[in-house]
Amino acid sequence: MKRILAYRFSAFGDVAMTVPVFREFLEQNKDVEVIFVSRKNFADLFDDVPNLKFHGVDFDQYKGLIGIRRLGREILNLYKPDYVADFHDVIRTKLIDSIAKRHGYNVFRINKGKEEKEHLTDVWNLDKSQLKRTVERYADILRSMGYQLILSQELRSRVTERQGIGFAPFAQHKGKMLPIEKSYELVKHLAKQDKVYFFGGGKEESEILLRWETEIPNTQSLAGKLSLKEELDVIARLKLMICMDSANMHLASLMGTRCVSIWGATHPYAGFLGYGQSLDDVVQVKDLTCRPCSVFGDKECYRGDYACLEELHVQQILDKI
Repeated sequence: MKRILAYRFSAFGDVAMTVPVFREFLEQNKDVEVIFVSRKNFADLFDDVPNLKFHGVDFDQYKGLIGIRRLGREILNLYKPDYVADFHDVIRTKLIDSIAKRHGYNVFRINKGKEEKEHLTDVWNLDKSQLKRTVERYADILRSMGYQLILSQELRSRVTERQGIGFAPFAQHKGKMLPIEKSYELVKHLAKQDKVYFFGGGKEESEILLRWETEIPNTQSLAGKLSLKEELDVIARLKLMICMDSANMHLASLMGTRCVSIWGATHPYAGFLGYGQSLDDVVQVKDLTCRPCSVFGDKECYRGDYACLEELHVQQILDKI
């Protein structure tokens, strides 16, 4: 059996996007074993992937260049892979790549399409088009080793009965997050028909969502109350997940749950739509030529008014739902 040592250390959503790729790859190539190295708190994402062993790392124990070199030597000596796959292509993983190459390993690295994405997010570029999806970029790493891999891009439901709607109103950056007052209004409408479960993380988000729970009947905040595994189990049973361009979209994909996603400064064209999710379920302002101005939503608004989010109407989201 051939062994592939693969690694990606962050971000949470990007690591989650590797899961369906590995699942379908290993189903189609049963004579291969994958060792995947990432942050140890991501382990539950990979629970049911056949022939995949998750190697969790606490990066507090591998600080600086010396620490990363030590990690590289450790995982190469421990697993002695046939192939090494860099799913991240950042300074830390490039350092491990160089160690692997010095030890005679073949290293295959993701092509992020940086130049394409820079062109896509140029506010003066008026001819914007769909770039290769990130999951296909992941798949290309494995294909470059000589393996066959066809991604189905299909959601795999894990349950027969579903109930309730999930709502994750937060995102890492302002450019990806619906104004909070609009999210509040949306929940008030949704809760008249369905139980709404709130998802979030961190003290500030949890406090906001707990307040919403007390103010809006037929809602429940799960923020800060569940382990990742428990959260995934809840998502698997939802009728629908509503979220921003955030990790929750990718968690919904893993659990086979359909997702209505809200996009502001970012755009599905950059390739980060959740696996198996449909462009028909995307909510966005389509007539802003400056979109997308950012791949990750971390840039200040070029116009200064965040029209991509301020001009979204709650009714647009309700209509999509």
